[in-house]
Order: sequence, then C-alpha cells, then structure tokens
Amino acid sequence: MESTEETESGNHTLLTEFVLSGLSSHPELQHLLFFTFCLVYTVTVIGNLLICIVTVHPMLCAPMYFFLRVLSFLDVSAASSVVPKMLVSFLSEDRSISYVGCVTQLYCVIFSGATEWYLLAAMAYDRYMAICNPLRYTLIMNPRACLSLVLLSCCSGNVVSVVQTAWVFTLPFCGPRKIDHFFCDIPPLILLSCTDTSLYEKQITTATVLVICMPFCLIVVSYACIISSILKISSAESRYKTFSTCSSHLIVVTLYCACGTLNYLPTSSKSQDTKKVLALIYTTVIPMLNPLIYSLRNKEVREVLIITMAVLVKK
Repeated sequence: MESTEETESGNHTLLTEFVLSGLSSHPELQHLLFFTFCLVYTVTVIGNLLICIVTVHPMLCAPMYFFLRVLSFLDVSAASSVVPKMLVSFLSEDRSISYVGCVTQLYCVIFSGATEWYLLAAMAYDRYMAICNPLRYTLIMNPRACLSLVLLSCCSGNVVSVVQTAWVFTLPFCGPRKIDHFFCDIPPLILLSCTDTSLYEKQITTATVLVICMPFCLIVVSYACIISSILKISSAESRYKTFSTCSSHLIVVTLYCACGTLNYLPTSSKSQDTKKVLALIYTTVIPMLNPLIYSLRNKEVREVLIITMAVLVKK
C-alpha cells in the first residue's frame, strides 16, 4: 500500500515508499520469470565468486587478474542490488519499496556501474602497458599502482553515485508514486517529480558523457596504440596471440557501452519496455556473461579453473 505524510506546504506529499511496476504485468509469466532470473542470479553469483577464487592462484598473478577479481565483485554487487527485490516482486502482489530502500538501491546501481566503467578504462591501460611497453610493464604496473587505480575507480564511482542520488532525491515528488520500472532508476524517478526537470535531464546527459564517454575515449586511445603496435609484429600467429589477450576486455566494453549509452542518453524513440530490456541486460545479463567471457576466452583462467574444480570435487 502506498504511504505518504503531508508536508507543511500541504501541496506536496512526503513519500515514505514507492511502488515498482515490475518487469512484466502479466500474471501468467510471473513464475516463469522468477525461475528464469533466479537461475540467472545463481549463475552470476557462482560464476563471479569462482573468478574471485581462481584469480588468487599463484599462476594468475598478473595485474589483469587483479582487475578481473574486482570487476567480478562489482558484478555481484550490481546484480545483488537489483535481482533479489525483483525476484520477490514476481511472487508477491506487494511491489512497494521504502524511500530509504529506493535511495540505497539507486546508489548501489550507480556506484557499481560507474566504478566498472572506470575500472574497464584501467584494464585498457593495463593492456596498453603490457603490449606497447612490455619491458617497463612490471615496473609501472606494480601492486601499488594497480591498487591505486582500483581505489581511484571506486572513489570516482562513489562521487558520481552520491551526486546523482542526491540530485534525484532533492526533487519534490507528488502525484503517482508508481515507478514504471523493476528497480529504482534515475529516468523513471524523474518522471514522478512535480517540477520542471529539464535541468536534471541535461545533468543526466552530462553525467552519462562523463561516466561512459570519457573512459570510453581513454579505452579507444589505448586500443589505437595497441593495434598500432600489433600491426608492427611480422608474424600473423604472434599478432593473433597478442590481440587475443585483449578480446575478452573488448567484448565486455562493447556490451557495457552499448547498453549503458542507449539506456541513459535521452532519445524520444525508446519505449519504456525497451528501456527495461536495456536495464535488464545491463544489471543482470552482463554480470552473468562476464565470467563466461573471461574464462572461455582465456587459457590460463580455464586451466586454473579446472584445477580448482578438481580440488573442490575431491573435497
């Protein structure tokens, strides 16, 4: 049930909870969706935890695997901030979420997403150093430098998340309290405001450019240098082997960039259902795919994963 309290002005209402519309309004699909996304979430958690466990193996001591471990942790965080609440909504008619719960969920989603983008830029820099400056690689990409890049990514993601969340929840909300989405996200929340939101919409566009486009530009520059170096290699087999070390990262960057940009850059042609699908891919499907992409396309990860699974089976 929607719950509100009157403010002093009497014209606006102070919300104590919101109501999520959910992923689908068709009752006959709710159980199917529950089992589907319960499986997706289980695979996401198990897959990313396995990556976290596997990448601490002495065979995988390169900086790339340290970044991969952090990425896996962020993937679990992103999925966990959205999927459990979504699963409950499939089996319950009560789709309400408290005001504090909505604030927390929005903060966690933005923090995970923004931090992952900055981390992907750091991973691109790591690949640049490994391929373009191999002799100085271990000197520059030392444990302290890697930790500094991760902390910088987290701090940047935290700043973006705090600012975005604070801006959204300073808006006066009135009228309908139903969020046309399956989690608390910025675009559907802004639609509930009873004031002019054109300035906030411009701010979202600016934030999207800063969070997505700037790291993306750094990634593009890194890969331009990488491709230039690879083309100088005389052996076709060596070129392929060198580029294959970047393929997993490129696939993940492409997925994040496509879904993130399409979801948050304002376009009039997108329906709300399309936005839900994009958000669903961004928050649930990609975190599930990342472990598969990095494990299936990386021989070292596959080998250590097999060793780890064999040890677990024996126990």
